[in-house]
Amino acid sequence: MTSNFETSSPRIAFIRARWHADIVDQAYDGFCAQISKHAPASSTDVYNVPGAFEAPLLAKRLAKTGKYDAIVVAALVVDGGIYRHDFVADAVVSGLMSAQLETEVPMFSVSLTPHHFHSTEDHIKFYTDHFLKKGAEAANAVRDVLALEIPAPVAA
Repeated sequence: MTSNFETSSPRIAFIRARWHADIVDQAYDGFCAQISKHAPASSTDVYNVPGAFEAPLLAKRLAKTGKYDAIVVAALVVDGGIYRHDFVADAVVSGLMSAQLETEVPMFSVSLTPHHFHSTEDHIKFYTDHFLKKGAEAANAVRDVLALEIPAPVAA
């Protein structure tokens, strides 16, 4: 990847969990609006998964194709009162970290785990707005990471 990100054409995979899709999709909208400012020639392919738990495996498989410069995952993991949602969120973030270390393709998480989420108008509006902002922040992070100049390995 060139260090001049603005003139590059990175290919990005954006994975969206479908639980609370109306909220999660705002991360994609915020991401696209911001990444187009940074790298107008970039392209983003969208993949949908049922929930957050399925995202790390897909991210790893996409990274192994060699087609993507970066992968972004968006999900909203809420306490449904049946299981500890923080375990799911931890598994997702740990899975993405493991996948990016193994494949060397940077991965970014817009996977949020609110302490309290209720399907009320106020909460839905708050998280909808928050995901839009977090999507834009993910685009900034992609820009910053892909613009890094990484020295070649030293021969042994």
